[in-house]
Amino acid sequence: MRRAILSLVSAIITFLLIQSCSTVPLTGRSQLNMIPNSEMLTMSFQQYDQFLKENKLSTNQAEVNMVKNTGVKIQHAVERYLQANNLSSRLNGYKWDFNLVEDDQVNAWCMPGGKVVVYTGILPVTQDEAGLAVVMGHEIAHAIAEHGNERMSQQLLQQVGAVGLMVAMNEEPAETQALWLSVYGVGTTVGIMLPYSRAQESEADHLGLIFMAMAGYDPHVAPEFWKRMAASKQGGSPPEFLSTHPSDQTRINDITAWIPEAMKYYKK
Repeated sequence: MRRAILSLVSAIITFLLIQSCSTVPLTGRSQLNMIPNSEMLTMSFQQYDQFLKENKLSTNQAEVNMVKNTGVKIQHAVERYLQANNLSSRLNGYKWDFNLVEDDQVNAWCMPGGKVVVYTGILPVTQDEAGLAVVMGHEIAHAIAEHGNERMSQQLLQQVGAVGLMVAMNEEPAETQALWLSVYGVGTTVGIMLPYSRAQESEADHLGLIFMAMAGYDPHVAPEFWKRMAASKQGGSPPEFLSTHPSDQTRINDITAWIPEAMKYYKK
């Protein structure tokens, strides 16, 4: 009897893992996304609204307009890219929004559903709209590639197993909510954001470069931005934007190598 039960559980886990595998656009890497998109979006919209209530939006209209205009351009680029690759369903349920928050953190992020926040502290490093497009393209790429779902699935799978994960998501315990916050690092009481893997970072760099090029921004500005980011952490703690993002010559070299491909998408 015990052997039969173990076999059944093993079969259920195998089935769930197979059903939960998806493919990252552009790179073709297989990833494990076990959490229903509806759950991710529900938590995203709730936490995003709460974040906006608790944080001060910038009143610098010129900078606010720059963030919103850049975001909309990249949004349209993403929509065109996914449509061309028969992947428009990835945007089901998206409610795009772009906000500039008054905060000295050198940081930016994008939640599932297209909820994007840029902190004023990163603008001196981006320098202009093209530099901002590097940041926003990169963060939006994380969302499009569903890296948050992947990280959360991996963490929950380690904690409760495949069958337990389904139960946990259905019951929505406080632990699941706290883990979601740690994945995105936007809660004031959360410690360290779960880091992206090098594969995920590389995918966000690559996809982000394509998106910014399609949005009309010259990809050649991307390596220069990352050089400025690397220089900004010298002599002190790394900016929040780099605390879980590897920033080294390898990244810059990779981005430089992808520029010829990205230029095929570039239109002024």
